[in-house]
Amino acid sequence: MKTTIYDIAKAAGVSIATVSKVINETGRISAETRERVKEIMQEMDYQPSVVAAALTGKSTFTIGLLIPDLANPFYAEIARAVEDRGQELGFNLVMCSTDNKPSKEAQYISLLKQKKVDGIIVSTGFSEEALLQSLIEQHIPIALLARDMPSLEADSVKVDDLWGGYRAVSHLIELGHRRIAVIAENLKLANMRERVQGYCRALSEADIPFDDELVEVSDFSAEGAKDCAYRLLERPKPPTAIFACNDLLATGVIRAARELGLTIPWDLSVVGFDDIAVAEIVDPPLTTINQPIARMGRQVIDLLVEEIRGLKRIPRKVVLTPELVVRQSTTFPRAVD
Repeated sequence: MKTTIYDIAKAAGVSIATVSKVINETGRISAETRERVKEIMQEMDYQPSVVAAALTGKSTFTIGLLIPDLANPFYAEIARAVEDRGQELGFNLVMCSTDNKPSKEAQYISLLKQKKVDGIIVSTGFSEEALLQSLIEQHIPIALLARDMPSLEADSVKVDDLWGGYRAVSHLIELGHRRIAVIAENLKLANMRERVQGYCRALSEADIPFDDELVEVSDFSAEGAKDCAYRLLERPKPPTAIFACNDLLATGVIRAARELGLTIPWDLSVVGFDDIAVAEIVDPPLTTINQPIARMGRQVIDLLVEEIRGLKRIPRKVVLTPELVVRQSTTFPRAVD
């Protein structure tokens, strides 16, 4: 039988009102009484009703996190960083994988509203800006992570994706590469467009002509990137280097190169983006653009909790500078064009 607030009050020899004050951390109660009630709650495995708290207008101490796919290492690391910081601040996390599908995003938003979450972090492609605007109008705190919508009055934390793309390709140019390909995912995503824009800027500054035959768009999988890499590497004049717009895509490029009998980095240099944990353990370790994932996760939830706690302020747009991490997947080309 489920333990109730009445059971706790009886076991502790206090009133129901006192137990309620302990649960909600309100009122004047001696430290000794507060600790005794907490110990009994723990012994009797008492769980306060989140639904009841929501119905009374109180905080449920839950935050929703929308991500495209928890199986993707980047978003798994994002989720962990957000969850760890959330727990430090006393909040639980409800994670929702949307596959970047508008229908699933809308379904999960509806579900999170039903659960009366205190706020929502959005780290998906989210094309339905009107839906997020409606949350703001309903005074549901939201924050954007690893992306931004400039027209939306909401906190956001991201990196300078254009600079990251530019730095990745500049590194390859500095090594002497001139035939450089890029593999991106959905170009409807602003961060992907900006990374490709960085690629184009680096080529332009080096007086390297843009060649649309060196641009491939993959689905969000290593297998899709492998197929893209095959098409690039089997061209009559293949690239000597490939910039993959995230590390998951880069692993697909490495697999394709191996299957074609190429050695990385001597036959092909590869640069990724994100610096997820797998970047250090692939063979060879991946040169990539580092996104400070833990810092981003902590910062976005700090901003969201400020809003949840009613601290009135202008929404903050935080843009961090990513850094190039050089490992063993890049070197000079065997022959410079």
